[in-house]
Amino acid sequence: MNKDKKIFKLITLEQNRQHNTINLIASENYVSKYILKAQGSCLTNKYAEGYCNKRYYGGCKYINKIEKIAIIRAKKLFKAKYVNVQPHSGSQANFAVYNALLKPGDIILGMNIKHGGHITHGSKINISGKIYKSITYGLNKNQNIDYKQIKSLALQHKPKLIIAGFSSFSKICNWKKFYKISRLTKSFLLIDISHIAGLIAAKLYPNPLKYADIVTSTTHKTLCGPRGGIILSNNKNLYKKLDKSIFPQTQGGPLMHVIAAKAICFKEALNKNFIKYQKQVLKNCKYMCNFFLKKKFQIISNKTETHLFIINLTNLKITGLQAQKILNKANIIVNKNYIPDDKQNSFITSGIRIGTPAITKRGIKHKTAIYIAKLISNILKNISNVNIIKKTKYKIKKICNKHPINKL
Repeated sequence: MNKDKKIFKLITLEQNRQHNTINLIASENYVSKYILKAQGSCLTNKYAEGYCNKRYYGGCKYINKIEKIAIIRAKKLFKAKYVNVQPHSGSQANFAVYNALLKPGDIILGMNIKHGGHITHGSKINISGKIYKSITYGLNKNQNIDYKQIKSLALQHKPKLIIAGFSSFSKICNWKKFYKISRLTKSFLLIDISHIAGLIAAKLYPNPLKYADIVTSTTHKTLCGPRGGIILSNNKNLYKKLDKSIFPQTQGGPLMHVIAAKAICFKEALNKNFIKYQKQVLKNCKYMCNFFLKKKFQIISNKTETHLFIINLTNLKITGLQAQKILNKANIIVNKNYIPDDKQNSFITSGIRIGTPAITKRGIKHKTAIYIAKLISNILKNISNVNIIKKTKYKIKKICNKHPINKL
């Protein structure tokens, strides 16, 4: 059979797009050539329902070894006693936890999507907000997590599960406070570290495994691995429930080519160079955030302690969607994002999210990050100026050529 020219042409075009754009989407990153090779390997051909040494298919001699290596490395990386590397995504990992611990109609308490939470934490547009009775908490007037509100809601509603973690919050969560509240109401505590897993692995953000019953995560984003999920725990009473919830209850065969890529990702994250990378991610983000603050932009929570921050655009009288589209014309890629109590819907929003994992992976340092922030500022304050967009696109091209992704 001849190769599919249409598809491979589009893959090439996408590769060129990635090279020629500055990616500031906080949930995206670039993987190493070794991870790409593993994902495109013959492991794609293999079915392996079940777990190591207890498969429903034959021919899993090497598959078992690969999965064991992935588990051992993840345990070492996150200081976990239990790891399941089979979830196809972070969402699948969360659903498996819900399935293991809850019954339909049980109460869950998670972060409001408009205040920085993820849709799988109980949003009404997601199945997590349809199967379970979802109560949400948010940020206070100072745009910090409102722990008093969480405590009050927990005591009032007695949730079976409290969910911590975020999709667009820029400060450090106090895991201990979440733990104390969960013990008051005898709730399970799930902490979703999808966005900050790389920072936690590098010991630059507090590890929640000391406090959580269960921790879930994606393996991409700051962790720089393949698109997939993991479940971690140090609560031995839950290990069997979690395994059964993944297989056979919510998933079939694991994606062994992705699990091999996860194993490589964990090994890369155990390297000292990974810590240097994560430190630069934080440095780039802090410098960009401070630049926007100096230029009188409104930043949610007024600072960043992570790899991301949210710009509130309401004072500029432009929407997140407008900003996203205009910046895209200049080859700067961001995503529109809710601000707290946003009056716009999810397709428009009043803010944009800025993240530095991808640009840092390209070798960009803080001086260039500040320069990129300056280019963004000029566009957002002059969105009707076509010449500024054209000049910016040329400048972005020069930055991209200086920091090619094909050498990662």
